[in-house]
Amino acid sequence: MTSLASRTRTPRITAAGRAADLDAVSGTTVDVLVIGLGVTGAGVALDAASRGLSVLAVDAHDLAFGTSRWSSKLVHGGLRYLASGQVGVAHESAVERGILMTRTAPHLSHAMAMVIPLTPAIAKPQAALAMQGLRAGDVLRAAARTPRSLLPRPSRISAERTTELVPGVRRDGLRGGLLSYDGQLEDDARFVTALARTAVAHGARVVTRARAVDVNGDGATIRDELTGATTLVRARSVVNATGVWAGQVVPGLALRPSRGTHLVVRADRLPGLDVAVSAPVPGSLNRFVFTLPQPDGLVYIGLTDEPADGDVPDVPTPDESETDFLLATIGSAFETPLTRADVAGTYSGLRPLLSAEGTTADLSRKHAVLTSETGVITIVGGKLTTYRRMAQHTVDAAVAGRGLAADSCRTTQLPLVGAASRAELTAVRAPRRLLRRFGVEAPLVLAEAVDRTGASEAELTAPVAEGVPVTRAELLWGVTAEGALDVDDLLDRRTRVGLVAADRAAAEDAARWALDVAGTGTGTG
Repeated sequence: MTSLASRTRTPRITAAGRAADLDAVSGTTVDVLVIGLGVTGAGVALDAASRGLSVLAVDAHDLAFGTSRWSSKLVHGGLRYLASGQVGVAHESAVERGILMTRTAPHLSHAMAMVIPLTPAIAKPQAALAMQGLRAGDVLRAAARTPRSLLPRPSRISAERTTELVPGVRRDGLRGGLLSYDGQLEDDARFVTALARTAVAHGARVVTRARAVDVNGDGATIRDELTGATTLVRARSVVNATGVWAGQVVPGLALRPSRGTHLVVRADRLPGLDVAVSAPVPGSLNRFVFTLPQPDGLVYIGLTDEPADGDVPDVPTPDESETDFLLATIGSAFETPLTRADVAGTYSGLRPLLSAEGTTADLSRKHAVLTSETGVITIVGGKLTTYRRMAQHTVDAAVAGRGLAADSCRTTQLPLVGAASRAELTAVRAPRRLLRRFGVEAPLVLAEAVDRTGASEAELTAPVAEGVPVTRAELLWGVTAEGALDVDDLLDRRTRVGLVAADRAAAEDAARWALDVAGTGTGTG
């Protein structure tokens, strides 16, 4: 059983703490006001707080409400950027992947085996080029000092081995496969939540459902979206980390959003598949559509890269043509192609790319730190894998531009809540699902649920519904430690049940139960 002392030290984001934080900043001046709590904003909050700066981080909606929950859940080593000549971006990606997987969040990441089946859809010259790219990616891994024991070297494998790894692969004309490894997250929204709680552990105030209006370089008015009350917050520096919505906070920013769409299918539609499978996009030498098996019985298929002009929606939706494109492209790798009937859900995210000439697929994934005429610092571009470096550059700009007294950046060595070495994680006694999602905090998640409800461990770790592996223990923790205020927070972000509508409906009663037990929130979506 976890000690009371360790529970007291556990960083928490709660409804009660939310109200207290808004009261506490009224009439005071914080060093850094961060607007936006996706991966970049949460990363900025942690970087700044860990340097000894006072931080208020707000979001009009919830943690990971925007682009950060719509990724491929991969920690990329930069191979695609290398193929397009963005060597600097590729190297940065490989370095940041290594930091995340070995120090920041070993508990939330693991190696993902990836196979390119050499079907007739891939000509021999293209296969040779792909193998060269994989070897170059391994050079980046070595340069980033990521151990080979974590990410093994790429290799050419036989047709027999390819069929073992990809049971449903198209066998007619199969010449073998290319096997490589990259990083995969347990979940992107879970990663953002861990970042935010770690920022809280270092003194940051993290407040959701708080919209920043009338923003300038010296502060903003914060409107409580639950009560309508407003608070004037003064700040020595203001960071706009709202991604594709950055232009709504600081008018005039030239962004060109790109939509990336994924399909969600049940794992039983691709039986026996434990590796990612890549299929080439027709007419392209370095673009692929891939399957990404998840630990919860789902497989994601992605991804598209389409211009997203016009107003920016809160929740993007895919075009029908994107579904057809993904099914047709990945279908070239399998004996029995998937159909629309196999699609259990879809999701789309908008990349906050800097405006430039060319197609969105060709735009650089470099990030930029921009300062407005009023002094607001905006961070745009980039990608999930390099969030830490983006945050570091942003806080560096705030410190230099606003004359803040701060320590140097610490985040290359700073583990997130729940993190431990992979060897230490194997020694933690907890249900596997909780261990994957909470690391060394897993026993505490379960112990608190038992204490609060009086239910047995078996009841609290059983799936909340048939085919829905989410547990009551983690739903309750989502309310008592992770700031979930309603059903949407629990099912769409603290867990990802909402990716499949039928699963979401089956889990709603359990989510309301968690809110009721915790005495928090409305219990409604």
